[in-house]
Amino acid sequence: MIYVGLTGWGDHPSLYSETSTVKDKLFNYSAHFPIVEVDTSFYAIPKEQYVKKWCAETPSNFQFVLKAYQGITGHLRDELPFDTRNDMFEAFRACARAFQEEGKLAMVLVQFPPWYDCQGKNVTYIRYVKEQLGEFPIAIEFRNQTWYSEKNRDEMLQFLRDNRLIHSVCDEPQAGSGSVPLVSVSTTEEKVLFRIHGRNIHGWRNAGNQQNWREVRFLYDYNEEELSQIVQAIHELGQQTKDIYVLFNNNSGHHAANNAKQLMRMLDIEYSGLSPKQLDLFEGDM
Repeated sequence: MIYVGLTGWGDHPSLYSETSTVKDKLFNYSAHFPIVEVDTSFYAIPKEQYVKKWCAETPSNFQFVLKAYQGITGHLRDELPFDTRNDMFEAFRACARAFQEEGKLAMVLVQFPPWYDCQGKNVTYIRYVKEQLGEFPIAIEFRNQTWYSEKNRDEMLQFLRDNRLIHSVCDEPQAGSGSVPLVSVSTTEEKVLFRIHGRNIHGWRNAGNQQNWREVRFLYDYNEEELSQIVQAIHELGQQTKDIYVLFNNNSGHHAANNAKQLMRMLDIEYSGLSPKQLDLFEGDM
């Protein structure tokens, strides 16, 4: 099964009606896609009451990809806002369990930073993360090219297989050591994650020097030829695993939703069991 969705549900204007409010956005989103990435959990671990609310607002078969908190992935360079590392992991486990208890947790995404290179201490830390979050499906996303070097790639993929870790396949600009190639390999027979970041090479290389770096880095609109390459990669993954989760993250210019819809048409995908689409005032009588 191929599941297509977006990163976050709050910033995709084409998915909402003119009368939509902030509270309506997740419900409106789930009328279009069966999965979503919870990206806000990277910045702060959501409270269980919010998780239960999100689960209640979505169809029974809707799934969430929960992005790991930045203190887990090593992005947070300031002091942790928890008394101990164990407290941090326990808070995140409680959040993930709340999704899992509702049957709506697709996986936890652990995305490491660009400076997280392939060396022994970092491999050891991945094992530690697996110990801490082992009750959930875990996807690992690298953003440093050393993991995919000729020397390390096969061993890295085998490490993921041996530890039942999901390989996060990425489509992103090939812009040096802080980017990774598209490698259409699944390391489990159950599921794989495919994240689409755009191909803005200039923005990827220079975004870190700008205050609005997110707006620069993910500003990209895929053309049909490029989406055809994504389709080919999905077909390759389909030969290796049961379920493919595809998430578009190129939303600086609000291109993600349209690109995802175009990909669904190219794959001839129509989902059932989505939320009903909200109509604008009087639209239903016309």
